[in-house]
Amino acid sequence: MVKRDIQAMRQTRIPCVIMRGGSSRGPYFLAADLPADDSLRDAVLLAALGSPHQLQVDGIGGANSLTSKVAIVSPSAEPGVDVDYLFAQVDIGRALIDTRPNCGNMLAGVGPFALEAGLVRATGEATTVRIRNRNTGALVDALVQTPGGEVTYDGDAQIPGVNGTAAPIELRFRQIAGGKTGRLLPTGQRSETINGVEVSLVDCAMPMLILRAADLGTSVDATPAEIDADTKLLARIEVIRLQAGSRMGLGDVTDSVVPKVGLVGPADDADFAVRYLTPHAVHKALAVTGAICLATASKLPGTVVPPSAGDVVRIRHPSGVIAVPIEMNGEEDVAWAGMLRTARRIMEGTLLVPGRIWAGHALKLAAE
Repeated sequence: MVKRDIQAMRQTRIPCVIMRGGSSRGPYFLAADLPADDSLRDAVLLAALGSPHQLQVDGIGGANSLTSKVAIVSPSAEPGVDVDYLFAQVDIGRALIDTRPNCGNMLAGVGPFALEAGLVRATGEATTVRIRNRNTGALVDALVQTPGGEVTYDGDAQIPGVNGTAAPIELRFRQIAGGKTGRLLPTGQRSETINGVEVSLVDCAMPMLILRAADLGTSVDATPAEIDADTKLLARIEVIRLQAGSRMGLGDVTDSVVPKVGLVGPADDADFAVRYLTPHAVHKALAVTGAICLATASKLPGTVVPPSAGDVVRIRHPSGVIAVPIEMNGEEDVAWAGMLRTARRIMEGTLLVPGRIWAGHALKLAAE
């Protein structure tokens, strides 16, 4: 009992790597270094990032939805799969962890992390890491640059929303249609009406509610700050989103970040433009999974997304244009969709959380 009281006053040390994955950033953990119990794990992640607090001042969160994310990686027991990846979105203002969605940006760091953690061996100048996303069930091949058998982060690839250049990481997403709801079109319709607004409900890599910006009285060219400041617009979208979640079979999504929201419209230099809500604030760029869902919708005649031609869908977003190579398998299935991302290992070391939240594995074993 004395040991437990002393430990409660101490802090628990957890190995951690902070990485930029795509246009997001957050801590990457080995699953074995976190509690096995989901509720306790979530309490640890909240403490680690400093939630709930708008500045996340007592943790390593960045006070932005793009920097309040976690990647949890473990060896996979599945034949032909190297590692499992669980994504966690940490709410900034509430004590809430959402593991329903995937994050394709954080996914970009999983391959390099797994290689440097010794979970996967480099196989040459470039190494393919096969990843199973446990949030949605998607299978992803990540091609990581490994010259001389070591991960490199230096290269000439540039992605919107990130300064400078870095080594390319090619992602190819498979088994992504209907990952959360079981169907690419959860309601069986390519478009329908909610509260007088025509919408498309699509589940491919990410469940999404897609609307035409013009139908809501706004512009797809509006800045993220302008949309975030329009509280009436956001409230109207949220009412529609809650109904969309119910129609998609997701239940009450009040405390969930899915479905995400896409406001679409025409673009002069791309197939279409989008403002992507996460879902209560506008993304400064565009999530990888959201881009794949939108690209897929553009291949389905009758959705609210402007149709695209060719094998690569170009989508304009606030930070630039993202290109999504895609191959359809028939009219309502996706064989695969690809994405070019980059990543960088920023910090490695030990994260500290209060012992009263989690005493760590060693004490638990001693107590047993």
